[in-house]
Amino acid sequence: MGHAYAAGVEEGRLSLDGIEVFYRRVPGEGTPVVYCHGNPTHGEDWVPFMERGGPSVAIDMPGWGRSSRPDAGRFDYSMHGLSAFLERCLDELGVGQRKLVVHDWGALALIGAQRRPERVEKLVAIDAVPLLPGYRWHWVAQLWRRRPIGEILNRTTSRASLNLLLRQARGDRSPMPPEFVDSIWNYWDKGTQRAILALYRHADPPRLAAAGRDLGKLACPSLVLWGDRDIYLPTKFAHSYADVLPDAQLDIRGGAGNWPWIDDPSVIDRVLSFVS
Repeated sequence: MGHAYAAGVEEGRLSLDGIEVFYRRVPGEGTPVVYCHGNPTHGEDWVPFMERGGPSVAIDMPGWGRSSRPDAGRFDYSMHGLSAFLERCLDELGVGQRKLVVHDWGALALIGAQRRPERVEKLVAIDAVPLLPGYRWHWVAQLWRRRPIGEILNRTTSRASLNLLLRQARGDRSPMPPEFVDSIWNYWDKGTQRAILALYRHADPPRLAAAGRDLGKLACPSLVLWGDRDIYLPTKFAHSYADVLPDAQLDIRGGAGNWPWIDDPSVIDRVLSFVS
């Protein structure tokens, strides 16, 4: 079912290796912004940005949102597998030069970016999973990483418990907007639950650090934007990203959580003005 968007956000699908991938796109001249979502959300996160910005694309990664959910036996849900698949999707869509905006697990796009840094004209990292030394997973991720605890946690999640859990992600711990909760709950099925477990179980802290060892090659102008009340991703990793990226500005948002633009809508203006 299509959605009504402002400012020409189009929906499309492509097929790669028999996997159907859903994406949103704003066509236009110039270098597109590639928006990369985290977990447990999907490309809908970026609609408020896409409606007001220039040419852009946001893909729902396999396992999330409106893309298909291949079995883990035939698809690699590790950060490396997802990153490689994302690069192939962008090739399929004809996206060469790009501006990259990543949030949370959207940081997996940085794996491909390190291999072809010349393609990235600008980079925005928003409360991004640290591809850096010293990170320790937050408590929810620790449960996901344990068998069979992760399976039980996901299977027993209800909309009410999801709503409660997401309050931790807000700066002031108030409820998330109901439409945001619904955007996750509407796609919370066994396929997404399996994808989450596969991704987190591969992502040992030493593997995260190894995956970011060439971040210094990303010499483009970068913006590292972070909510200072993110309980999952402490701000010290915002400083670490800003230190390792050669041309980085740091923007710490007071009172904001893991999705800082929900707590502070001016974040959208900041990101769009930086990438424009």
